[in-house]
Amino acid sequence: MHRRFARIAIASGTAAALACLAVAGPLSAEEKAPVPAGFFRLQAAVKLAGKAPDWDYLSYDAVRSHLFIARRDAGLWVFDTRKQRLLRRMPKTEGAGASLLIPALGRGYATNEDGSVTVFNLATLVPIRRVKFAEDADAASYDPASGRIAFVSADSRRVTFMDARSLAVVGHVALEAKKADASVADGAGAILLNERDRNMVARIDAASARITAEWPTTGCTQPTGLAYDSANHRAFIGCRGAKPVLAVMNTDNGDIVATLDLGRGNDGVAFDRKHHRIITTNGVEGNIAIFHQDDANHYRLEQAITTRPNARTLAYDEVGMRIFTVTAEGVVNPAQPINAGPSAFYPNAYYDNSFVVLTYAMTK
Repeated sequence: MHRRFARIAIASGTAAALACLAVAGPLSAEEKAPVPAGFFRLQAAVKLAGKAPDWDYLSYDAVRSHLFIARRDAGLWVFDTRKQRLLRRMPKTEGAGASLLIPALGRGYATNEDGSVTVFNLATLVPIRRVKFAEDADAASYDPASGRIAFVSADSRRVTFMDARSLAVVGHVALEAKKADASVADGAGAILLNERDRNMVARIDAASARITAEWPTTGCTQPTGLAYDSANHRAFIGCRGAKPVLAVMNTDNGDIVATLDLGRGNDGVAFDRKHHRIITTNGVEGNIAIFHQDDANHYRLEQAITTRPNARTLAYDEVGMRIFTVTAEGVVNPAQPINAGPSAFYPNAYYDNSFVVLTYAMTK
């Protein structure tokens, strides 16, 4: 009995002491300050029905608030971000891995894995024509100076140039890289291309269809995601190697001017020109890391938010300041081949009807 009372007395004394410390001292580890305004937060999560979900790149039509989702075998899907619902499954886009939108031409281009492109009307979402140009295709970039589209065929190790209006093939570029990844136009006649297995960025002249420079991504391995600041001639490169970083390259000379720690599994990078933000989606780590551009050579972490596993690609609404990403509920089945490159437990299958569109908006 005496021991019981002793324990009660000790517990009471400890509680009183802790209460005094809480009043007199700084915030404890449990008493975190509230999240300030200006951080992004999940605004909507919408599931889309479908078997064995798969996906790759996203693109956004700001005029119509349409999000284009490349669903591979299921084709290109169009999601209405205002009403938060599926608008259309684009016909004749089976195998879509990406979509390129050219508002000045009123056209969209679905890049299909069989080496074809499906051209469609951006306003009506009606397919115009499907054209075969290679044995495989991954993504595409448009050079407004030459009016040409650069289609990347990683398996074939080449880039195919096509006239955006006539759809005629006008040139090819052979690549040394076995794993060419994201590309982006610099707005002045060149296409920048990540060569993931070589840790290089290639600059390709669109008019002549030739490589004019190749620069090492020093301090960055496995360059994957890519975005571009045309005003300052800076490429933002998401690097998914053993030490993931966001690398900033001066595309006048290839110098890396900054590197910042990044989450694992990067696949998406976007640049908000108006607010000088670089947004990255990092699927293995399940986060969105956002960096602020103070000037051409100086950058800092602005915020990072948790998202869902394998939300790896993104599109960005600069006017509404919304981030779109997608994912699904995945599993690792050891009876099937596992892509251990991104992580040891990278999903090789996804549950039916688990695909979800995530919209993040800035808090006020």
